[in-house]
Amino acid sequence: MRLPVVLFAYSRGIISSRAVARACEEQVTFIALSGDSRPHFTTIAQFVSTLGEQIAPIFAAVLAVCDRQGLIGREMFAIDGVKLPSNAAKHRSGTRADFERHATKMESAAEAMLARHRTEDAQAVEPTLLAKDVARRERLVQDAAELRAWLTRHSDDRRGAKGGVRKSHRTDNESAKMATSKGVIHGYTGVATVDAAHQIIIDAQAHGVGAEHELLRGVVAATAPLCTADTLITADAGYHSDANLRTLADAQVPALMADSAMRQRDARFATQDRYTQLPNPLHDKSRPATKSAFVFSPEDFRYDPVARTGICPAGKSLNRRGAANVTGGHVGELFQGAQRDCGPCPRRAQCLRTPGTTPVRNVAFFRDRVGLDVNSSALMRDRIDAPAGRAQYARRFATVEPVFANLRANERLDRFTLRGRAKVDTQGKLYCLVHNIEKLAKSGYAA
Repeated sequence: MRLPVVLFAYSRGIISSRAVARACEEQVTFIALSGDSRPHFTTIAQFVSTLGEQIAPIFAAVLAVCDRQGLIGREMFAIDGVKLPSNAAKHRSGTRADFERHATKMESAAEAMLARHRTEDAQAVEPTLLAKDVARRERLVQDAAELRAWLTRHSDDRRGAKGGVRKSHRTDNESAKMATSKGVIHGYTGVATVDAAHQIIIDAQAHGVGAEHELLRGVVAATAPLCTADTLITADAGYHSDANLRTLADAQVPALMADSAMRQRDARFATQDRYTQLPNPLHDKSRPATKSAFVFSPEDFRYDPVARTGICPAGKSLNRRGAANVTGGHVGELFQGAQRDCGPCPRRAQCLRTPGTTPVRNVAFFRDRVGLDVNSSALMRDRIDAPAGRAQYARRFATVEPVFANLRANERLDRFTLRGRAKVDTQGKLYCLVHNIEKLAKSGYAA
């Protein structure tokens, strides 16, 4: 009884367990689905929270029905994700060092209040708001003790894929603080893999990670049973990394993955800035752009990769330094102007950031990246820039973006109401299950 009630509630954008329980008492459809049993909101909340191990077989069963109805084409799988807040407050996140400072600050404040009370008692001064101050001090002591206990239970900081420290959370340590276009949130990244034939979600996951590129290999492995040798995997620039490209190439998985500069190379997006929405002056926290001291960028210098020569904007030849230059994983050649040319040059103020202290101009021309990853990135860049690659990748937008529009706008999935990755993953799968059932009703059984 509870599963149809929850699925129907999610299809109507009702995510709160209290709202679902109230609907079971007031709305005819919910009353019929629940058999007029009027479940308590705690029963519904517990059901959703403990459905973790059972939701995967249900999701697979609905997916199998969709497959039998011919709704899964296996021609292209589009991967994308959305960052949603969860039931975790941002102010309760931080590193162990942050929590240590916070606990020390609360303990110091409690001690200062106690010392002030003792001084007033010794001077026989009539205390003001004593009850309120005592309650506040007790609350500070209690919060500091709880924070110290949390630090004892979690002796190490969370670590990212590269070993860096990630902020922990005191109530949901599996969630993450992540930046979005709407600001910084604390929650989870919901990743969905969508088939291009009828927009069926074949895999849904939720992770407390803001960097989506860390999730690609797990998603590809989860969708492997449904893939064929010709199934094309597409993903946006958030999943682009050298390690991911090398993994897909080693597994011989056909893929198209955009990089951050793809639109800059595409002439169709040359006028995209005119459609960019102006920032809201009340919410725009970015710093105003400062005028760069450079007038001449490396693009203003002429570089001949065959002759391995460089010429500055003033027409003077540059001296090549060393056989090769490697900076940040990029390999190229470094050139330097001659003192006799840069010293008296009339364009010196336009070419150097600090012409008073910098004697000559240095400029580097990069060709590629270091190692085998370079070849994977270059091959993917050439493939996605080709007319056939652009046409194939354009299908990704029409495949996966409408799915998230349906989940977020029509079914009102604007947040996760649970804590813990397993529970949030269950809630995300329930919403994706609703989407697949709707597709099955409209494109499968109804056809």
